[in-house]
Amino acid sequence: MRKTQLLLALAAIGFAGSSFATDGYFSHGNGMIAKGMGGAATAMAEDTFGGANNPASMVWVGSRIDLGADLFSPIRSASRAGSAGGTGAMDGSADSGMEYFLIPEFGYNRMINPDLSLGVSVYGNGGMNTSYSGGQIPAGNCGPGSPASNLLCGQGLLGVNLMQLIIAPTAAYKINESHSIGISPLFGYQLFKARGLQAFQQISSSPSNLTNKGDSDDASGWGVRIGWQGKITPTLTLGAAYSSKISMSKFNKYSGLFAEQGDFDIPENYSLGLAFQAMPNLTMALDYQRINYGGVKAISNSSQTLGCIPAPPFGPGVGNGCLGGSNGIGFGWTDVNVWKLGVAYKMDDKMTLRAGYNHTDNPIKSADVTFNILAPGVVEDHLTLGMSYAVSKTSDLTVSYMHAFENSVSGAPNPVYFNVGGTDKIKMYQNSLGVAYSWKM
Repeated sequence: MRKTQLLLALAAIGFAGSSFATDGYFSHGNGMIAKGMGGAATAMAEDTFGGANNPASMVWVGSRIDLGADLFSPIRSASRAGSAGGTGAMDGSADSGMEYFLIPEFGYNRMINPDLSLGVSVYGNGGMNTSYSGGQIPAGNCGPGSPASNLLCGQGLLGVNLMQLIIAPTAAYKINESHSIGISPLFGYQLFKARGLQAFQQISSSPSNLTNKGDSDDASGWGVRIGWQGKITPTLTLGAAYSSKISMSKFNKYSGLFAEQGDFDIPENYSLGLAFQAMPNLTMALDYQRINYGGVKAISNSSQTLGCIPAPPFGPGVGNGCLGGSNGIGFGWTDVNVWKLGVAYKMDDKMTLRAGYNHTDNPIKSADVTFNILAPGVVEDHLTLGMSYAVSKTSDLTVSYMHAFENSVSGAPNPVYFNVGGTDKIKMYQNSLGVAYSWKM
């Protein structure tokens, strides 16, 4: 009972304040060891985050606990230039506030016998946060008698806050001395809120459930991750993992924003990996990951109108392509391919150094820039560093650092539902620094 209470407490703590966007809106890696190696972990067996990476790895790591936290800093901004026929009446720029987030992580594993392990991984799957100040566009420029407005002609702060937590109980089994399989039921829980979108009420199927709904709305659901890991030779290990789409309940408070009346599932994804021991003290790892954002309409549907007739003020809009409709406007994100390369060098019995590189496709096209002012997940290239130090025979201290290089996307606002002209631009870069402590039991 005490272990259950501890787990639930850690889950709640880990969820509070979690917000990041690296590989689209997924984290670049799970577990501090993997984060120091560009996220490469599918063929590795180093810690208790197999429920997030590859469930089959857990039976190789032994009985242990991992507890850590990442200080994550995404720097986001948005701007518009050349609007209103070149007069600049709708021009503006804003930096997003809330630049620091603490993202804890927790993992536990117990060997039931030499061939079977049971454990759990608790982690933030991903998220997105933006918070732009209002008053960027002068009074009267968003329409006759309009007050000073934010970049999307709404009132007050503009932005969203999406946070996703996954609890993954995990069972792993050794088929023989070289191969293992594993399974992790995935319980997903997420919170969401949006502010400053009043100007989009005319294209919402439910204008009263679009924006500024007070406290965050929540949703939950289930999925599953399965995995295999095999030692092909004494120096080469291969791994594969597949995660189903996590089917979530709906955000009822935002049924007029997300397609399918507030549905926002967690996308299907899978990964393939290899780990090669080039020398006794040098390991190289390479992962390929595919994230299928296209399977979630709220994420992948184009932000261009898809059969929505704008309504008079305070709507609602007419047609299943309106915001919140069965085929409603989305963020226009495409599926992404992610490549993760990492190296680990064991200096001696106490110290291991790590480095990595992570490259992901940018999911946002220029035609969808305006709506993605809310979610500027445009970074592509990540550089990581890490190290572990054996504090004792049964405990390790691990540190990791990540820098995501600045990237930007520009495009014209949609002339159908936001006819202001000019060019919108979104950009972001990121840094994170994490620390974890591990106990071997």
